[in-house]
Amino acid sequence: MIGSRGISISMPGRSFSGPFLSLNEDELEIQNRLKRHVEMLAGEIGERNLWWYENLEAAAGYIENTFRELNYKVAVQDFKVEGKIVKNIEVEILGKFIPDEIIIVGAHYDSALGSPGANDNATGVAAIFEFARLLRGQSLMRTVRLVAFANEEPPFFQTDNMGSLVYAQRARKRAENVVAMFSIETIGYYSDAKGSQRYPFPFGFFYPDTGDFIGFVGNTHSRNLVHQSIASFRKHAKFPSQGTAAPGWLKGVGWSDQWSFWKECYPGVMITDTAPFRYPYYHTKWDTPDKIDYPRTARVVAVLSQVIIDLADNRLK
Repeated sequence: MIGSRGISISMPGRSFSGPFLSLNEDELEIQNRLKRHVEMLAGEIGERNLWWYENLEAAAGYIENTFRELNYKVAVQDFKVEGKIVKNIEVEILGKFIPDEIIIVGAHYDSALGSPGANDNATGVAAIFEFARLLRGQSLMRTVRLVAFANEEPPFFQTDNMGSLVYAQRARKRAENVVAMFSIETIGYYSDAKGSQRYPFPFGFFYPDTGDFIGFVGNTHSRNLVHQSIASFRKHAKFPSQGTAAPGWLKGVGWSDQWSFWKECYPGVMITDTAPFRYPYYHTKWDTPDKIDYPRTARVVAVLSQVIIDLADNRLK
């Protein structure tokens, strides 16, 4: 179903409803690991951006070391911004049968000015680490790249100095066949309270006002990817989910690293708790590790690892 302004609101499958179920043993391990990573990035390291450059470098070092501890070969894309070197950091699981088809799963590791960035976006980076652990040793048809991007936050957002745009432009220059990109963006805050979820116009006409779900957001070009990814999520998850494919110029739709891949005509989807439309501590000094709902985040991460496997192994339209 296409709503007003070309918004695709009808999604395959059915969102889970009901009480949050207890974590299983594997999810409990994910929860503990996520918490440790978030506390390191947003607690011990803290605010990390070009104005807190030592912290940004410390975060980059932690990301590289964590990937290496998981027995990955780490690749770094350096680029200079305002006289300082910043880094995109990636690892790769090479596809066994169609390695030239690439799925990129990324999260930015910088934080907004004045914020330690627990939800935005230490949760996304912690998820990337868990995908690396859970997918390690998997025999997948397509190549999966896990990437930590620099410089997503203002003043670099949607500029030539945005880390994901630097990366996407290189991918296009190399004629890489990126068949899907997922931006993992603020996935750590949930509420069962009525009225806890807000939306920019006109999304409030179509979606629930309770902020208990994970969202899948794409532009109109990425409609098929939104449908495929949320269908996979709903197949595996006992967790609420909502999805939309909408014009990228609508407020909130392009607010993360998937925007960079849209600019290079690659399909991309943001996976998010909707950030400022739900999270009261967004871009503030109170975005700290104690605000994160680790059990629900663990459930989301566990299921998303299955979504990545599904899309790496199944036919993409």
